[in-house]
Amino acid sequence: MVTRRRFVSDLVHTSAALTLGGALTDPRSLVAQSPRRAGLHILILGGTGFLGPHFVHTALGRGHTVSIFTRGQREPGLFEEDFSRVEHLIGDRERPDGYAALAGEAWDAVIETSGYRHPWTRDAVRFLAEATSQYLYISSTGVFYPYLTTDIPEDGPVLLSDDPPQEQPSYGVMKALSENEVRGAFGDRGTIVRPGYIVGPGDPTDRWTYWPVRIARGGEILVPGRKTDPVQYIDVRDLIAWVIRLAEDRVGGTFNAVGPGRKQTMEEFVYGLGATTAEPLSWTWIEDYEWLTAYPLRRRNDGSTSGLQYAVPWIMAEGDALGHMQIDNRRAIAAGLTYRPLADTARDTVAWRTSDAVPQTLRDQPRYVLAAEQETAMLEAWRSR
Repeated sequence: MVTRRRFVSDLVHTSAALTLGGALTDPRSLVAQSPRRAGLHILILGGTGFLGPHFVHTALGRGHTVSIFTRGQREPGLFEEDFSRVEHLIGDRERPDGYAALAGEAWDAVIETSGYRHPWTRDAVRFLAEATSQYLYISSTGVFYPYLTTDIPEDGPVLLSDDPPQEQPSYGVMKALSENEVRGAFGDRGTIVRPGYIVGPGDPTDRWTYWPVRIARGGEILVPGRKTDPVQYIDVRDLIAWVIRLAEDRVGGTFNAVGPGRKQTMEEFVYGLGATTAEPLSWTWIEDYEWLTAYPLRRRNDGSTSGLQYAVPWIMAEGDALGHMQIDNRRAIAAGLTYRPLADTARDTVAWRTSDAVPQTLRDQPRYVLAAEQETAMLEAWRSR
């Protein structure tokens, strides 16, 4: 197994040029041609989850000063050595006095990575309205749910309430409401970034990670969905480096931050991953949506079953999910968002997932969409239908 120290060292060296580079000289760029701000003081709301360590590492690497605001209950999973170089501010966003640790300070930019409740963002932007010149909110393409159209632009339809109402708003509604809080408080000094599925080293969900890890093993591989089904995802390092550049260049506005840079199908995705391993491979495509939906993959508490309707980045492209993987990213690309090759993301993800940098709980209980025995059973059922 690759050790944590060896993995982090390799990650830093292999990705430095890509994460610190950019395409802001592209004539299509929306970024004003003004000198980039150096030595910013950046506050990160959150900091020890998936995105936080990458933000800390990239910001420090570009010469910025970093403060993080957390509950102080979790250690970072990556780049632990960086956290001795940041200011640690402790508070609980659920409490009335939760932002007390931020009183009396000021920052050039605030990046919110932990906006999991609409009231959290509402209270944060009110508290920080005079304490920063720019507020960057990490939202989600989930604001567009249900995805009833394709090639959804930034001004595509969003829902601001659930029908029927819910005590806690649904994820997409919560994000849309939070976006409006940022716009209301900061106007053109607010930056809304909407990623789709964020992938790469440190991803605790095991969703996208399933594919490079599974393909690295070789053998017969079950691939659900039509070969032409669209897929979208973004490497966490590409996203974070770009957000830091938006802060450096004072870029406001709303951006759909999805990748790849050009449209990609499920067929292109898995065959591209196939090139990253020397193991013998064969592919069994199951393009029959009805069969995939009806196959009893998982049993619910009420005894009913559910089939295989997603294997991120593949999502069954129909109904409310029709445009889930067809979000328009042209505005973000024009503002300097760049992407590393799929092979680089895949290799680095496999290296991380097989290292001791992965939390023990995730090593003990993987969250992959298919366990090996489930894949085998599905293949047998497909052949014997």
